[in-house]
Amino acid sequence: MRTVRALRGQVAGRPRAALDVSLAAGLTAVALLLARERPPEGWSWDRPDALGYTLICVINLLLAARRSAPVAVFTSAAALWLWYIAAGFWPVVNSAALMLALYTVASMRRTVQAAACGAAFAAVWVTGALLSGSNAPTTAIAQALVVPFIMWKFGDNARKLGVRNRTLSELTEQLRREREENARRAVAEERVRIARELHDVVAHHMSVISVQAGLAQYVFTADPGTAHGALGTISAASGEALEELRRLLAVLRVGPEGAGESVGEEGPYQPTPGLDRLQDMAARVRAAGVEVELQIVGERRPLAQGPDLCAYRVVQEALTNVIKHARPARATVRIAFLPHQLSVRVTDDGRGNVPAIPVPSGGHGLIGMRERARIYGGTLAAGPRDEGGFEVRLTLPLQPAARGRGTAGDDGEGGRGAGA
Repeated sequence: MRTVRALRGQVAGRPRAALDVSLAAGLTAVALLLARERPPEGWSWDRPDALGYTLICVINLLLAARRSAPVAVFTSAAALWLWYIAAGFWPVVNSAALMLALYTVASMRRTVQAAACGAAFAAVWVTGALLSGSNAPTTAIAQALVVPFIMWKFGDNARKLGVRNRTLSELTEQLRREREENARRAVAEERVRIARELHDVVAHHMSVISVQAGLAQYVFTADPGTAHGALGTISAASGEALEELRRLLAVLRVGPEGAGESVGEEGPYQPTPGLDRLQDMAARVRAAGVEVELQIVGERRPLAQGPDLCAYRVVQEALTNVIKHARPARATVRIAFLPHQLSVRVTDDGRGNVPAIPVPSGGHGLIGMRERARIYGGTLAAGPRDEGGFEVRLTLPLQPAARGRGTAGDDGEGGRGAGA
């Protein structure tokens, strides 16, 4: 970063140096033309000779280095100006150069240095007035006070503006770095979210497929009808799993290949699942040998897409663990729409007192559920029940639903009530 700033400074310094050289040359030309004019009446100044013209050229050409060494340039120009005045030449010829040199000091150095240079400017100005034999020393003293103050004020304002600009530049650079870091963090969080989605989808559907495949193999000869039904469940579960995997992986597709695809409600893939698809999930779980009862309590209302998906995935993970660890068992899913929160409770009777999620859990299921709940400001508790079995409790604060999102619990059959 420092190297980049140094290169920027070098690039910006080149046009400034060229501008300073041009300005010095211009002021030299103006001073030489002014030196040929007669001083005002009543002033006892001589016309410049060879020494005078040399001093004029040196004083004004020194300004070409005013940015690289402002104090040295002002000190040298002031000393030469004093020599020019002491030689009997008109001081106004070089006054513009000294004013610019003082302005440069005030704009680039601390106030103490600028004040010292301003005092030197005033001293030379008053010396010139005294040597001229003018009858208006009061005017000269007033000019010696006002002119340096004006140059210092303009220069100090320019210095403060430069400091503010540098601060803003640094803040802009810092904001750029923070924006890039936030973008990287967002990508990492999105990858974690997709990994969690993949875990939920694969674990649930593969558990159903595994159970149904074992059942079909067991009764393939003895009960072809049951085997046929099991194969149908496998086909439906695998098709839905592929559908969800395509929807998730579509967001990772970059470039022309996915340019014409849409993952919205009007696209080829289904919208993000929510509580409105609990009936389909319960049917798959029943087909895997776990009786599921759905209970929906309270006034059903639309949910925001994030909390809706969170509740759906928690129920899905809990029922998947019942299939994997507690079968045969009976599970109950209770969805309660309270005034300010959504309560989700999944329990099973856990025959043989085998918990749905072993305690302590070393897998990613419980961790993923708790992480989902935390993201949306909710809480999740899971553990064995005193009467046997296992319980998962999710509490989410209710949030306004996005426009167009379906109502939770509406399964397309007129909004069935509790029980299934």
